Amino acid sequence: MTEGSLYVHELGDPAGPPLIALHGITGHGARWRRLVAEHLADLRVIAPDLRGHGRSPHVPPWTLERHAQDVLAVLDALDLGRVPVLAHSFGGAVALHLARLAPERVAGLVLLDPAIGMDPQVALEQAECWVRPDAYEDRAEARREQAGLWPTAAEEVVEQELDDNLVLGEDGRWRWRFCSASITTAWSEIARPHVVPPAGTRTLLVPAEGTDFVRPGFVADCRDALGDALAVEPLDCGHMIYLERPAEVAKLVRDFVGG
Repeated sequence: MTEGSLYVHELGDPAGPPLIALHGITGHGARWRRLVAEHLADLRVIAPDLRGHGRSPHVPPWTLERHAQDVLAVLDALDLGRVPVLAHSFGGAVALHLARLAPERVAGLVLLDPAIGMDPQVALEQAECWVRPDAYEDRAEARREQAGLWPTAAEEVVEQELDDNLVLGEDGRWRWRFCSASITTAWSEIARPHVVPPAGTRTLLVPAEGTDFVRPGFVADCRDALGDALAVEPLDCGHMIYLERPAEVAKLVRDFVGG
């Protein structure tokens, strides 16, 4: 369904406590489906496709401020007041800007290996990879690449990603369902200096120990800003933290939402 300006996937129990879930670069809201179905089915999880991704509009601007405004429009369209936000990677940067834009609407933040304040040289290298995104001869080629990127993900998880996010073009080649220009811009956005949640915002930071997305300076600044409102719970896994460690992530989310 379309809410505000974004396409929204509603997962879990429509009558359950609401939770906003924000995906990362190249992702889409349906990536949360398996986590919700298997571990959080009693929650009402509202998972938008961010601008430039999935079935949402692909038109710019693609700034973090615009993404935050888009998510706020979803909250308004669904008549949701104050809700917790679960966010992964680039979605974590969006969630932080949402909390600063409308702190009265964010009941708390669960940040899964958030991508923010990245080294500009690293961001440049990543951005250049998406100037001309890959096109595949068939689904099998795309499947092999995705399985290589997600080596610990179950085969059915990779297959579901192809079903949700791969489309056949008029030229007979397969491509992912996102705007490559928005992906390049997203890498630029996360090279901006990091921001931290507003004082008093309950925040659970879950770094993936197998990556270096979460920089020490960001953690230190969060501690200074939040004090006891911040909890840090690292997990021993790679960046796709909720696909690799779904049960642990779900327990952290459930404890946080119920806290």
